[in-house]
Amino acid sequence: MRVLVAGLGNMGVSHALAHHHHPGAELAALVNRSTPALPQELKSYPLYNSFDEALDTVRPDLAVIATYSDSHADYACRAMEAGAHVFVEKPLATTVADARRVVDCAKANGRKLVVGYILRHHPSWQRLIAEARALGGPYVFRLNLNQQSRGATWETHKALMRTTPPIVDCGVHYVDVMCQITDARPVRVHGVGLRLSDEIAENMYNYGQFQVVFEDGSVGWYEAGWGPMMSEVAYFVKDVISPGGSVSILSGMHPESDSVEGHTKVGALRIHRADGGDSDVAFPEEPGHQALCDAEQDFMLRAITEDIDLTRHMEDAVTSLAICLAADESIRTGQAVDLSGT
Repeated sequence: MRVLVAGLGNMGVSHALAHHHHPGAELAALVNRSTPALPQELKSYPLYNSFDEALDTVRPDLAVIATYSDSHADYACRAMEAGAHVFVEKPLATTVADARRVVDCAKANGRKLVVGYILRHHPSWQRLIAEARALGGPYVFRLNLNQQSRGATWETHKALMRTTPPIVDCGVHYVDVMCQITDARPVRVHGVGLRLSDEIAENMYNYGQFQVVFEDGSVGWYEAGWGPMMSEVAYFVKDVISPGGSVSILSGMHPESDSVEGHTKVGALRIHRADGGDSDVAFPEEPGHQALCDAEQDFMLRAITEDIDLTRHMEDAVTSLAICLAADESIRTGQAVDLSGT
């Protein structure tokens, strides 16, 4: 399976390394607008500055798109129209219309489309979702990920915020978790946000939080902030509460807030039952970031070779994005957004 990887930031490099080591893949070429610093394993591969040129020259079976969010939809559609299957990093697009356009393009061209929801491939998060569903709904979701970012990480965050606020870029992961647990359609979203730095554009904010109401009565809260001003206190909250009890990721298990490894780490779950009794489940052998990227790309390759039905996966990607974009709209307009007709 000939693979083209576009975008060589943290995620793109990890995905390229996954294909470099995978026995069922041939990493054919890399794409990046500038010349990046690459690990030794990737330095021998052809490097293009133009995605279109690489696509026309390499003719890959699979295109992995890990560029900035505003290019995801166009790159994904070009690749599928050229005959390639596509793995695209989250968020799928920057508008719901573009996300739907990508999904429709995959269906029209008979191509596989996988979106980079890394938590779906994490055994500890899979366990959290299963335990929460076993308690029964309706649910209260309390989720956040604030990052006290400095130096190179803050520069990366500022670059991301040229097009995408934190509650969209990070939020789609955790809203996807909400949707997997409740399995209900979103009804209404309300958000608030604030620009806390003169280093970002005036029309952008680096702190946001929102509430979402689901059709089954479940309610969710999500919060995300980036920047050197963010607090390291209570920056990682992951609680799911229901009439039957709650499932929580235990605090204190995580390194500093801007650690990439810490964002997916569970460490241990506490399962509390309303009729009495708590039990803790530890995960001492959790996969690291690279292992999770390896798992994502292995799933992508199996989806192609085994013809896995990705209809639900694609629809979930559109739904989680719609919720986060509705939150962004609510922050900008000051009004709640009705999603009942979505």
